[in-house]
Amino acid sequence: MRDIRSERGSAVIETALAIPLLLILGVGIAELGRAYQTSQVLTNAAREGARVAALSNSAANAVDAEVRQYLQTDGLLSDATVGVNITGSEVTVSYPFQFVVLQPVAQLLVSGSMVDSPIRVTATSVKRNEAGS
Repeated sequence: MRDIRSERGSAVIETALAIPLLLILGVGIAELGRAYQTSQVLTNAAREGARVAALSNSAANAVDAEVRQYLQTDGLLSDATVGVNITGSEVTVSYPFQFVVLQPVAQLLVSGSMVDSPIRVTATSVKRNEAGS
């Protein structure tokens, strides 16, 4: 009987230690999934822009408009913070991604420029221009 009484609170303590770790793990998986989704949206937007850029008579503003229209249709990313760089038929789209939960938690624990600034997610696509043949 004496051994059982001495272990009565251990389950509560173990639970109190395990729950925060499991919550951080679950939130981390969700945040990384969001980052991956952002990367995929940017990749698709760059492909759409490169498709327009590969046309023989396309202007840079038409490529930029196509990329921004794709991003607006998706509705995931803020259009104002997206950077579009066009070089010939190569289109690079970049977006400052900020973690919603993990970044504020990291700011509480560690201070520094890497923790405070968003991560720049970039996607590049190139299409071959076959109109001149």
